[in-house]
Amino acid sequence: MKDEESGNQLGSYLRARRELVSPAQAGLPPGGNRRVPGLRREEVALLAGISADYYLRLERGRDKNPSPQVLESLARVLRLDDVERTYLLGLAAARPRAPRRKRPEHVPARVRQLLAHLQIPAFVEGRAFDVLASNPMAVALSPRLRPGQNRLRSLLLDPEEQAFHQDWAQASADFIATLRTTIGDDTGNPRFVELVGELALSSQRFRTLWARHDVRDLDGGTTTVHHPVVGELRLHRDKLPVDDVILVVYYPDKDSDSDEKLRLLAALSPTEPTEPTESAEPTEPTRGRRPPDTSGSPDGGRDQAGGHDHDAGPASGH
Repeated sequence: MKDEESGNQLGSYLRARRELVSPAQAGLPPGGNRRVPGLRREEVALLAGISADYYLRLERGRDKNPSPQVLESLARVLRLDDVERTYLLGLAAARPRAPRRKRPEHVPARVRQLLAHLQIPAFVEGRAFDVLASNPMAVALSPRLRPGQNRLRSLLLDPEEQAFHQDWAQASADFIATLRTTIGDDTGNPRFVELVGELALSSQRFRTLWARHDVRDLDGGTTTVHHPVVGELRLHRDKLPVDDVILVVYYPDKDSDSDEKLRLLAALSPTEPTEPTESAEPTEPTRGRRPPDTSGSPDGGRDQAGGHDHDAGPASGH
């Protein structure tokens, strides 16, 4: 992440994305003796209708003010979707910002009251996937949804959380890409720096996917999880912004098999305390202690979770 740390996010993103586009995808002959993955710089420049020297200046951070027309051409050549294109335009428009003081993420009192009344799994998360508050049904669904936990850390480092997700490979790819989207140009945020640094040391899968510079919006969706007591659950998920935090709810189709299982889970779970617990700051990991890498493989621990990584399929939402 050297370019990002030195302020060259645009160049870092362009380089990462061109490495993911094959000559065949760009309509070019493969050629021989290719020493770089994906497209060469001069090939991107040619296809985008700009000079190779100008593109080189963009990648190396010597020109940080490309026109919207140039960026649109690069987005086309790099085969960016709408979210990725918006992210690219945002990087070019970003301006250096003064360091901001870290402000604890706060759960409004009205949201804590709402959590206490909801009979479906619901919790509040911060921008870095820190769980700030949750209701008893959320904890019954997954103990990793207790306040103080971090959802991305659990997904990458906790074998039980990996086994919980039917499509762990897609879930981890979605979460990592969403984190990059959320960070945007706020690379100096202490919580983001801490989390990215921790996971870069602890998870090979994080390092691999982070280097791709994928970006994604992870809002509503449907996911399938494997609960150790009630079995497979197919749940919808919605994310509702409230002030500076996000309220996340999971719910099944009415009168479905998953609806019946969720009611059974509610009956088996303690209803106390009725007030959701809250944590203003994540409590894990202990500062100064590197968490263990449960991976033992490039897939960040999936084999230990009882499954095997596979190519990412269509986004399922998590």
